[in-house]
Amino acid sequence: MTARAPRIRVQRRPVHGVLLLDKPLGLSSNDALQKVKWLMRAEKAGHTGTLDPLASGVLPLCFGAATKFSQLQLDAPKTYEAMALLGVTTSTGDAEGEVLARRDVDPALLAPERLAELQAQFTGPIRQVPPMHSALKKDGRALYEYARAGIAVEREPRAVTIHALELALTQTEQAQAAIKITVTCSKGTYIRTLGEDIGAALGCGAHLTFLRRTDTGGLGVQGCVTLAALEAMDEPARLACVRPVETLLEQHQRVMLDEDNAARFLSGLRRRGPWADAPAVAVYGLRPPALLGVAHVAGGELIPDRLLSPIEIQQILEGGPRA
Repeated sequence: MTARAPRIRVQRRPVHGVLLLDKPLGLSSNDALQKVKWLMRAEKAGHTGTLDPLASGVLPLCFGAATKFSQLQLDAPKTYEAMALLGVTTSTGDAEGEVLARRDVDPALLAPERLAELQAQFTGPIRQVPPMHSALKKDGRALYEYARAGIAVEREPRAVTIHALELALTQTEQAQAAIKITVTCSKGTYIRTLGEDIGAALGCGAHLTFLRRTDTGGLGVQGCVTLAALEAMDEPARLACVRPVETLLEQHQRVMLDEDNAARFLSGLRRRGPWADAPAVAVYGLRPPALLGVAHVAGGELIPDRLLSPIEIQQILEGGPRA
């Protein structure tokens, strides 16, 4: 037998910041993360919420200190474009599942006024029953594990919010009736379920054949880089795609602290100052100018929530692997 060549050990290094990946179809969010982490040779990385393998689009990847603020993107509103094929329902609510039923689509139900009614019906606070093919846990197991075993589990409806919804009648390449969906929604919204519910409201059923996330928390697909493009780059070009940690904090108010107060804040102490109450504050040191962490202000007190470590701050100031 031919001896296997020894595996080359990747020399990891500190990388701090956010990379906006345009996740390709067919790849799980974690697989995409691991590929990019390897390309960056990054020590620490995490993503900001899963995107289905059959969905493409914006997937913010957090490196180093940015992982401390990934929850902000998990909680942020998200925008999707989707296509729902009418007249066909599947076991998963998308094209990956088995066909459960086929029904004729009555053209009279697809009039513009009916679509306008559906837009109003599904905009604002709504309730959804989570799909069986989802990562939601029941008694410690993901629902999709029960689904693969052929076990149906009762699910309670969950409250979500549809901030904006646009429905437009279209056709597939095979001239089948479909609806294009553009939706901005709260976290926890299942677009597959939204497509199914719209199809059910029309009386013909539906399933998603296309899903793309175009924005998450103000981070749009136009600022993303593809995995193929990253693979084709040299290391300096890849690192140039990493945005600063504060990219995740653009909706936060800013507070600047002098050297003495910055040191005390970093040790976890509250600081008192002339600040108005605020739920989300990004705190910076004046000298040297650097992000220290996030906090909130209550009763004139700046109260630390998540802090960067002195090592992380130093690595960011030195430019880390960007140099």
